Amino acid sequence: MHIIYIYFHFTCSRTPKRFAQPLIFPNSSFRMSARQGLRADSTHFTLDGAPFRILGGSIHYFRVPRAYWRDRLLKLKACGLNTLTTYVPWNLHEPERGVYLFQEELDLEAYIRLAGELGLWVILRPGPYICAEWDLGGLPSWLLQDKKMKLRTSYSGFTSAVNSYFDKLIPRITPLQYKNGGPIIAVQVENEYGSYAKDERYMSFIKEALLSRGISELLLTSDNNDGLKCGGVDGVLQTVNLQKLTFGDKPLMVMEYWSGWFDVWGEPHHVFPAPEMISIVRELLDRGISINFYMFHGGTSFGFMNGAVDLGTYKPQTSSYDYDAPLTESGDYTTKYHLLRSLLSTYSSMFLQSDDPVNMECLPANHNNGQSYGYTLYQTDIYSGGDLNSRNHVRDRALVFIDRELIGLKILMMDLLITNSQFVDYIRYLWIIMMLLSAVWTLILTAPIHCRGSNGEEVCNVIFLRMCSDEETNSPYSLNLFIFLRLQSQKWTSVGTKPTYPAFFRGSLVVDQPTDTFLKLPNWSKGVVFVNGQNLGRHWSVGPQKALYLPGPWLRSGDNEVNDCM
Repeated sequence: MHIIYIYFHFTCSRTPKRFAQPLIFPNSSFRMSARQGLRADSTHFTLDGAPFRILGGSIHYFRVPRAYWRDRLLKLKACGLNTLTTYVPWNLHEPERGVYLFQEELDLEAYIRLAGELGLWVILRPGPYICAEWDLGGLPSWLLQDKKMKLRTSYSGFTSAVNSYFDKLIPRITPLQYKNGGPIIAVQVENEYGSYAKDERYMSFIKEALLSRGISELLLTSDNNDGLKCGGVDGVLQTVNLQKLTFGDKPLMVMEYWSGWFDVWGEPHHVFPAPEMISIVRELLDRGISINFYMFHGGTSFGFMNGAVDLGTYKPQTSSYDYDAPLTESGDYTTKYHLLRSLLSTYSSMFLQSDDPVNMECLPANHNNGQSYGYTLYQTDIYSGGDLNSRNHVRDRALVFIDRELIGLKILMMDLLITNSQFVDYIRYLWIIMMLLSAVWTLILTAPIHCRGSNGEEVCNVIFLRMCSDEETNSPYSLNLFIFLRLQSQKWTSVGTKPTYPAFFRGSLVVDQPTDTFLKLPNWSKGVVFVNGQNLGRHWSVGPQKALYLPGPWLRSGDNEVNDCM
């Protein structure tokens, strides 16, 4: 099957029978300044005054190598979805108090712009708490230095930190809102607060923190069934996680339809059968409900960012966030993907589908006044070769693409030294987490022991004696900085057998042509793996995760350094 596109530039008003289905891009030049945005005033959503159904999918930019952002978003769109949803992890963007990172893999603005360029709308979920099976639910651990800290409340120590963070984050978002010509059509107020609700003033604070900094698109909340009673806030649309079929006279939306589930160490891999998922999705769509698939593509909780759940028993989560989603951890198609694409082809509201193409003047744009000039893309599928003949119905300038290639122009008119298990991301009362968890930062590097193993591993022995710090500043190292600045300068030799003491191991992986792969460590117990300085995440023999995803862009032709820390 090939997809054929015809891209028209209209020079004047015409009403021909045009080729196929028109697609309105979020960043289309013909969308004028009077933009109504997403509205929830009746039983259905409207966008620019026209009926609109949200068909969304969650892909977290921080769980996908930047080199693969485009690939994953194109696959989302090709499945028939029209909206991207993503969380924003505070602990990555402000890893130290007052130090903000929004570059490279954390370039949120670039991710949102890319979605718009590809014709996707965006629902942003900035937190500050996101859960997401992410370390401490996305909250930075330096908050816990305050012995009186109460997370996710109106406690002044917390709100002050949120305000400082939002002062840096929100101005990056506001220009990308729909009313400003961007793809963001809605913004979530916090996340699943109904499951924790401890402070009746908190949600109002977050709402005002967004509004006062210029967020003007539709605000919404999301909660599971039990949290709906106390997770809302006045003037904000409530949506539900999993499924709920009645909300009175407001549009129905499942913000998180769980396409699978996350894994925890020591338990089986979770699988949600594709036919069962498709059956439920079909029922939701038949009822006219908007839906967001969580996850559409889970990706990987690289580094130490995988969280833990505690509902009476502490369960740390795996580095893999495959989630049994429609796209695998490495971005491959699954049976779920193909079945979902087939189903959505009959429900998609991205394509204004009709048996006969809609002429430009009748498109539901500009408050249903149609399109007078500009560009329109018509798209259809073709299943065999042959001649393309417009039969003189194209009376404008047309660019013809097949599978996005222009074919013609027609002018017709890491558990090592600090064995920090993951911070809990989901617990009934997260604000008491300081009574439950602490991170032990006692690192020290001593003289290396030189030896060689049967598999050629090189090791560097480490013993816990005192805090390892920067000699110039006397500041403790974080683990990543410790490895990059200290470990690389040490002498390495070989061992006869694998040691039982804590150690760093170094090896080499020779690659001809870099490509995606998975790294397996059979008979190894527990630790963290770095490849060329990139932290792939944790490994643990208890499973269910048996391999670490190694993205191709993180490899290079020739030698690649592999470090394991155990």
